[in-house]
Amino acid sequence: MNDPNFQREYSAGEKLLNDPNFQEGQEKCYAEILKTPKRTEIINFLLSNRNDETRYLEIGVRNPDDNYNHIIADEKYSVDPGYEYEENPVDFKVTSDEFFELLSNNKILSPDIQFDVIFIDGLHLAEQVDRDIINSMRFVKSDGFVVLHDCNPPTEWNARDNYNYLSTPAGGNWNGTTWKAFLKWRFNPSVNSCCIDSDWGVGILSKEHPIGSCIREVNQFYEFRNLVEHKETYLNLISFDDFKKLLV
Repeated sequence: MNDPNFQREYSAGEKLLNDPNFQEGQEKCYAEILKTPKRTEIINFLLSNRNDETRYLEIGVRNPDDNYNHIIADEKYSVDPGYEYEENPVDFKVTSDEFFELLSNNKILSPDIQFDVIFIDGLHLAEQVDRDIINSMRFVKSDGFVVLHDCNPPTEWNARDNYNYLSTPAGGNWNGTTWKAFLKWRFNPSVNSCCIDSDWGVGILSKEHPIGSCIREVNQFYEFRNLVEHKETYLNLISFDDFKKLLV
């Protein structure tokens, strides 16, 4: 091929793929994919430790076979507007904001309903995640758990705020800015929190269980490089085995 434009583009692409930073980012993403347990096992563990009949809510389902269908609870509900999965076989085909508004106004279920576990995996942007946490805290039992996916992005590319930038080492693996909302709640003395170091970071918030005390407010501008340097402290990053010991 003698086309000079093709040659330039080929050389640029080859240079990018061979760039050490690009390769390191891909390796970190691949390592994260291999981590276990997945969110499903963690959620089922939390539900299995409950003494009474269990009630579960999932916000942001997409394909139910990814997680929701495998959750074991006596009563469970799903919320998703269906933007990413056309079939959208969920209970409430609305956004999380609309769901909580309907719930609060006694138009669905009961405004007095309380859940043992609420799992947040909707829009991965900090402002929306923060609202989901605020609303979930109103409807989770005092000894229940709010669980969040995508709290520990392995690279800055995973933590981008625009999913559509796909030509990065992260590719379609997108954690968004969920970590910022989780870190904000790590400053809140009314909750205990930790992040299990698996499956892109499974954050857990609890009003009563001693899973991790709040920290002083740090990284006020939510810079990713500061998160990388202090992940263990900022996120209270722990293994699943260590987490289980905290609930004994």
